[in-house]
Amino acid sequence: MKIHKAGHILLFKAFVLFAFINVLVYAFIPNIIVFRAVLIVSSILYLLMVNFFRFPNRHIIVKDNTILAPADGKIVVIEETFEPEYLKKQCIQVSIFMNIFNVHINWFPVNGIIKFFKYHPGRYMAAYLPKSSTENERTTIAIETTNGQEIVMRQIAGAMAKRIVSYAPVGGVARQDEHAGFIKFGSRVDLYLPLGTEIDVKLGQKVTGSQTLIGTFQKPESK
Repeated sequence: MKIHKAGHILLFKAFVLFAFINVLVYAFIPNIIVFRAVLIVSSILYLLMVNFFRFPNRHIIVKDNTILAPADGKIVVIEETFEPEYLKKQCIQVSIFMNIFNVHINWFPVNGIIKFFKYHPGRYMAAYLPKSSTENERTTIAIETTNGQEIVMRQIAGAMAKRIVSYAPVGGVARQDEHAGFIKFGSRVDLYLPLGTEIDVKLGQKVTGSQTLIGTFQKPESK
């Protein structure tokens, strides 16, 4: 199983820590039952961490007029709302909640140019709560698509998340088959799409990052 680069250092540190704990228990607690219990628990925890940072091999079909899911998870919001930070207008918000068992890689949902990026420190409320979009640690990424539309993608930390990793430099190229970032241990991704975008998902639907079609941009009117 391939491991995402965001987990390499953390997994190494965790392996050293768990190994050290097991050595201490073996050396200073002369009870084989206790040692085996600690070994089993630490092994399970480590395997869960490895599973969290897994990097699936996916075939991605790039299409300029489509919006693909930026993450694995469940659709928890589809609504018209005002995006105040960059677009500053009414949009369609589509939000994906990721639990600890989902792949936590984030993909770019569209093809285009990264026009804006900002990191916001914040709280660590449960990511499924509406207030997490504005009060939790988060990043805002604005992309101008190849067909001239503008969207916002927001990475939001959850109750367990302690670090958001982003690969979205201003002026850089966004592609649906490339990673936008990674959120460690529970999180959410919000998309703010132009009004008129045809939405192809429903509330409660499970989606797969880089695979599930979120929606299709409305074709510009011909002059």
